[in-house]
Amino acid sequence: MKRLIKTAFVGFGEVNSPQELIKEMCLKALGEIRSLGVEVVTTGVVTDDPAGKDVDRAIQDLKNHDFDSLIVCIAGWIPAHAVIAITDEFKDKPMLLWGLAGESKNGHVITPAPQAGTTALRKVFDDLGYQFKYVYNIIGKASPLEKIKCFLQAASAVKNMRSTKVGMMGFRDMKLYNTLYEGLSLKNSIGTDIEYFEMLEMVRRSECATEEEIDALLAKIKKEWHFEQEADEHFLKQGIRYYLAIRAIVEENRFDAISLKDVDGMKKILSFPPAMIFMLLSDELHVCTIPENDAMGAVTQLVVKQLTGQCAAYLEFYEFFESSVLLGVPDFVPREVVEGQIKVKPAAFGNISGGLLNISTMKTGKLTLVRLYNTGGKYFMHFCTGEGRLKSWEEAGWDYPAPQLPSLEVFPDTDVDSFVQKVAGQHYIIAYGDCTGLLRDFCYLNDIEIV
Repeated sequence: MKRLIKTAFVGFGEVNSPQELIKEMCLKALGEIRSLGVEVVTTGVVTDDPAGKDVDRAIQDLKNHDFDSLIVCIAGWIPAHAVIAITDEFKDKPMLLWGLAGESKNGHVITPAPQAGTTALRKVFDDLGYQFKYVYNIIGKASPLEKIKCFLQAASAVKNMRSTKVGMMGFRDMKLYNTLYEGLSLKNSIGTDIEYFEMLEMVRRSECATEEEIDALLAKIKKEWHFEQEADEHFLKQGIRYYLAIRAIVEENRFDAISLKDVDGMKKILSFPPAMIFMLLSDELHVCTIPENDAMGAVTQLVVKQLTGQCAAYLEFYEFFESSVLLGVPDFVPREVVEGQIKVKPAAFGNISGGLLNISTMKTGKLTLVRLYNTGGKYFMHFCTGEGRLKSWEEAGWDYPAPQLPSLEVFPDTDVDSFVQKVAGQHYIIAYGDCTGLLRDFCYLNDIEIV
């Protein structure tokens, strides 16, 4: 779930401008911000009165509240010092420099000169090192509310990410390299902590699960999941025990995302493919889930979830075509991205047997593919929009008849080869819809380079 966006709003206008007009323009703009479902802290219109009473009052009003961003709304010409006196008190906050517009009557423009005010401030904001976005109204056109909302959401996500934690059971599954991370730069750049727990802790906790808890959840999944073949009840109960153990660890440590050592851990050591555990963690506990100790994949999920409120499912590349790429998963997808009922079946792959595979059909449509990654202490984000469609295919190695894995054939809104040459890992995170505006603002606020 997205957390509530909290912003502060201050309207400005020069002391000699028509005060009723300035107040009317600022009130209308404030109403538009509130229409976005945003929690707003505000104060009266600020002028450049010689005694500086408006500035002092505004600073005091804002200091009494917590907010994630500051909207500097310029309704007319305003000497820069009156604005900077306030913004410098909150220079740690992302800011939106918003110039309103006058009106036109029978081709005759009447304006209090708001863009004189914004243009006197834009470079000053830049030179002072503020993190800000500059937007402006045009006479006769609607306010750029979509751009404004994107920035406010990104600013809130930046703040929320500072306190996120990923729980990691095990380390470096399959000795992979691109699932690794650099802890100090990650904390400094994004704010996320990666914390480890041992498989032994999970196993021991699983032995404490009560039969009442297990039976209640077993009855629920039998009701909600469509089993295409009967599954071994002992296997299902064992999966629930493991889930309950990990749930306790997640709740105690306040993890926002979870990754498990999959191939060299759950499968190799416990002979238990963890697909159903991931399903329960995602759908019952609503945490981001990704396999194979993919640290940066989990952080990408948290970014996408904070920005969009979606579950931020992962997909893995399987094939490239001239105009599309095939992505799927060999284990699970969250309920949120499933079209229709959740479908599962027992399945075996190679030497790994006895697992419960999610074979649900994924939702199609416009989506965004995203991956955050780092090279040393520098962070990058690769993303692309495209159209997700269904495709008939199978992965070689599954028992006959091979399952139709949850998957999408994605037709990128760019040249496939240009996209593929920038791919940063086998796991990419999806969000339905075009989320590029949100991602761009988030990257700007975190000094993340877009590729």
